Amino acid sequence: MVTQLEDIYNTYFKDVFLYVYSLSGDKHISEDITSETFMKALSSLDSFRGNSDVRVWLCQIAKNNYYSYLRKKKSFVDLESVPESASGDNVEQDIATSEASMKAHEIIQDLKEPYKQVFTLRVFGELSFKQIGKLFAKSDNWACVTYHRAREKIKVRLGDYR
Repeated sequence: MVTQLEDIYNTYFKDVFLYVYSLSGDKHISEDITSETFMKALSSLDSFRGNSDVRVWLCQIAKNNYYSYLRKKKSFVDLESVPESASGDNVEQDIATSEASMKAHEIIQDLKEPYKQVFTLRVFGELSFKQIGKLFAKSDNWACVTYHRAREKIKVRLGDYR
């Protein structure tokens, strides 16, 4: 059992860390949450039914840990401090502007998977399509197409709020 856990840790640590880093953008927070993720996974290994890929299960735990961390720290950006800019079709730019920021984040959170994760990994984690494809055990072309579909969905929904 211990060697199985070591194998899981060694196999998936980097993927989980990169995923958390894509959410947080902070190396130290990512390290802490990744460690916490594996501790929680260890304590709930008996409840893992194998209905999903281990990587997906671990990333789900990591995401929940990260959101719990945010709730505890209440480290949300003061939207008044983010400068506004005239925006066109640049979804990534809209996310950085104060007026569209909250709505864009709500729209991203409402996206179905894998669109939400792929978009988040690409924009916030700055991962390549190749890295994203590898994380999902898919091709880099799949990651690219999925990202652009997510981007279009966000663009359409953001258009309703302009």
